[in-house]
Amino acid sequence: MLTLLSPLTRKLSAYVALSPGDLDILARFHKRRRSFRLGHELVHEGQSHGSAFVLAKGWACSYKMLPDGERQIVDFQVPGDFIGLRSILFRTSDHSAEAVTRIEASEVLASDILDSFAQAPRLATAVLWAASRDEAMVVEHLVNLGRRSADERMAHFMLELGARLRLVGVGDATGFDCPLTQYHLADVLGLSAVHVNRVLRHLREEGLMTFQKGRVSFDDIARLKQLAAFDPEYLDQGRPFLPAPGA
Repeated sequence: MLTLLSPLTRKLSAYVALSPGDLDILARFHKRRRSFRLGHELVHEGQSHGSAFVLAKGWACSYKMLPDGERQIVDFQVPGDFIGLRSILFRTSDHSAEAVTRIEASEVLASDILDSFAQAPRLATAVLWAASRDEAMVVEHLVNLGRRSADERMAHFMLELGARLRLVGVGDATGFDCPLTQYHLADVLGLSAVHVNRVLRHLREEGLMTFQKGRVSFDDIARLKQLAAFDPEYLDQGRPFLPAPGA
């Protein structure tokens, strides 16, 4: 039952209709479930023979540290996401990851991933889709940093988070609970914390979006999407690409 209700299952099922056999194999990803405190480093850049994790509850972030101590957050992980998947496929991890809140996550070894790929090709396809969607999001984040205005960056990023959370049953079209600080948003959007504050105030005053007391509210989602030119097609969440056999 845990696997049937898990955020990872809900996410992968958006792309591939998983069979009972696929679900049995997927259950192995959850057998090493642990709790981690806020700030715990799950993946360290440069480590070898690391583990990946499947996030079940809470939020995490993946990031790169620069020589001068500045941090660039690459993305945030929400329930159903893999943390550090490349760290078990590369010889050394190319990034770090830490818990943004207290989290529950299951450790996944390289053998778990490779054995599941050998035994369940449809599940392998679903995991490949998840990794490809993560890459598509990174492309959008690059566009954010390089070409979108500060208001557009914030709007696009919040709309993306909202869509990702709805896929795994967290939040709805009106908004979502969000534990991120203005410093987190500054590190992912390439802004200063002061600039983040100004942008959030401007979006609130324009009646587009409010972020207060740990809650993001979409006050006028149609206009917010128009501002950000937000097209959710890159998230590929519309329907399963591989339906059930015979469907």
